[in-house]
Amino acid sequence: MIKTISAQNAAKMLAQGDAVLIDVREADEFGDEHIAYANSLPLSKLEDVFSQMSIPSNRTLIMHCLKGARGNTACLNVQSLGLGENEIYNLDGGILAWKEAGLPVIAKASGLSIFRQVQIIVGGFIAMLVAIGFAGLTLGFMIAGFLGAALFFAGLTGWCGLAMLLKKMPWNK
Repeated sequence: MIKTISAQNAAKMLAQGDAVLIDVREADEFGDEHIAYANSLPLSKLEDVFSQMSIPSNRTLIMHCLKGARGNTACLNVQSLGLGENEIYNLDGGILAWKEAGLPVIAKASGLSIFRQVQIIVGGFIAMLVAIGFAGLTLGFMIAGFLGAALFFAGLTGWCGLAMLLKKMPWNK
């Protein structure tokens, strides 16, 4: 069972230097907005990099993501690696709970995040393709299914071609 910690308690531990905060979201999510104390270590790279990190055994590890699910997975992964004697917690509610508690974050000042842009584009295409499918063109359902599978793949692997393309667009510079 993974232990959780509230945003307020995590903030106290971090301010006292008793904990290390690890943000397991992908690098673009971290770049868009992050907790000032956080170290970026994406879940997709956690097992490769974590063993090379030097974290004193007297420091508590606090993992976090957007809402808590990836943070929980990160805690399980670190526990399964059997590295160190550190106590491990998942930030209950992730960065959203941190902000809801009125605690500060560092945010990029421009537009929509890449993640939200991908959701808008793919969601819009899927809705349009389903409507086309119901209008009688079965190909609409097939393409919508492909886009759904692509989102599933992106969620599993952390690799999204559309996100990579969007990062290069002038409005995301």
